[in-house]
Amino acid sequence: MKETPKEKRIRARMMPGVITLAGFVGKDKRSLSEIIAADEKELETLGRTAEEIAQRMQAFTDATFDVFDARTVIEENYEVETEVIRGKLPCPYAHGGLIRKLVTTLTNRRQNITVKWTALNIHLIKEHHFFEGKGSSFRIEPAVLVKALFD
Repeated sequence: MKETPKEKRIRARMMPGVITLAGFVGKDKRSLSEIIAADEKELETLGRTAEEIAQRMQAFTDATFDVFDARTVIEENYEVETEVIRGKLPCPYAHGGLIRKLVTTLTNRRQNITVKWTALNIHLIKEHHFFEGKGSSFRIEPAVLVKALFD
């Protein structure tokens, strides 16, 4: 599918070195709308919405703010730690505001799955249904993320 001029501008901001060193699309050659459509289709088969996922990710991140530089156990199954990094980042979709730099690591002990996300990942999933492109350093496959967060 051909990208619109707006998508081209957004994709340009997602390239390595513009907002982040590694960028947001990895080696994915699909248009942003194709990436999002494929992930939304997968979410539909998983019975989850992007908003539910982002809400759960945010809840885990928020639960770690009182625990400085240490892992905490939540709901007896999840080991979670958030590392706050100095600075803020803009959303590549350019709709104002800056998002705090942090990385949350969650291990689902029952499933033996570890996933990592940033505050910007949460925003991109919630607001844009964008899990990043294939090969991106912070790409989270929807099926893996659902299994880590909800199983």
